[in-house]
Amino acid sequence: MKRVILENGIKVIYKSIPGNITSFTIGLEAGANVEQEEELGLAHVVEHLVFKGTKTRSEKEINNICDEVFGFHNAMTNYPYAVYYGTCLNEDFNTAFEIYSDIITNPAFREEGFKEEIQVIIEELKEWSEDLSQHCEDLLFFNAFKERRIKELIIGKESMLRSFTLEDVRGFYNKYYTPDNTVISVVTSLACEEVIKQIEERFASWRKIDKQLKENGKGIEAYDRIGQLQSSEGIEKSKEKEIKPLYENPNQGTYFEKSSNLSGAKIQYIFPIQYLTEEEVTLLRIFNEAFGEGTSCLLYDEIRTNKGLVYDIGGKIKNEKGIKLYTITLGTSKENVEIAISLINEKLSEIKEAKELFTEERVKKLAKSQKLKRTLNLEKSIVLSMNLVVYEIMYNNCEKLLREFEFEILPKGEEILRVAKKALVSPAVQIVISE
Repeated sequence: MKRVILENGIKVIYKSIPGNITSFTIGLEAGANVEQEEELGLAHVVEHLVFKGTKTRSEKEINNICDEVFGFHNAMTNYPYAVYYGTCLNEDFNTAFEIYSDIITNPAFREEGFKEEIQVIIEELKEWSEDLSQHCEDLLFFNAFKERRIKELIIGKESMLRSFTLEDVRGFYNKYYTPDNTVISVVTSLACEEVIKQIEERFASWRKIDKQLKENGKGIEAYDRIGQLQSSEGIEKSKEKEIKPLYENPNQGTYFEKSSNLSGAKIQYIFPIQYLTEEEVTLLRIFNEAFGEGTSCLLYDEIRTNKGLVYDIGGKIKNEKGIKLYTITLGTSKENVEIAISLINEKLSEIKEAKELFTEERVKKLAKSQKLKRTLNLEKSIVLSMNLVVYEIMYNNCEKLLREFEFEILPKGEEILRVAKKALVSPAVQIVISE
């Protein structure tokens, strides 16, 4: 694997693999986290609209080329990032990468089709809550936080979506779709020199910064909403707007909603983990392998297998920038809600003191299992490509993705339990229950 930084600030990650396919991802730290109060959902709108046409291609031309050269391609907006990714044959890499680079660097943002695409996003918003597990999480974020961006859906609100203009779209694009905010990964058997050459041809001149501005520390921020140079006064005014805080502790407590679309109940716990170091997050992953992950974990074994109280249960670490939560999710019957919660609380208390579960031999097995799952998950080149970009954007360390569970010295059970005690406190709980 090689990591190269182009002259204009774009980070490029090259990973060599055997085979005849190439996967690539273009990612930007331009997700919902950076939105201001009046911009909720705008990051996702921009992601949609870059596909509506470029300065030289119509939407139909883009779709035709993508269908011809990609085996798979997509885009996604999360709280920390927006990513554009696809897989093609090696022989089609030049064409596939050129079309995506055109989409990213030369969007036309035409009036034609703008309102129709907003309506498409509103329909997507309506479908969002039909996933009951997602709905339970969304409710919990809304109820448990006062100011954080994750309080509101990534996709935004219908009223705000309808209020956006093309000027808003261009302003967000010009502010955050910049070279120094971009990471590109390519996973391929093509030669590194050939790949870098293609990227430089497509991106080297993209929004090149005046050297004097860069030396003065203004850089990309010197561009205003329509891509022109701002005065220093304009720059300072743009900095006055506040972005929602990335982190705050959830309001501890239990929240209820009755639903006519559910025959049982969905429950979710969240614990804040923004205080953990990256090393501590890795230890929490090992802890969760024993406590909340898979069919042999403590939660599943005690509450699903032995008691038969739930039909699914598990723990998960959401360590994305702007989220950073440990979650427990489960589905159960309406009658079993109280006893299921009681058992979870009991198991949380017990495991924090369960030194016998984290012997040296057990820790070795747990770490090996996490490494295996990570490796299997990254077998698909497109998954590897996207995650390399995500790790570089969020942690400035794409190598962590591949080496997180390679320990020079195996962690001790006491260290793992210390992290669990530090993290698994002050939960907020959401219950969505049938009427």
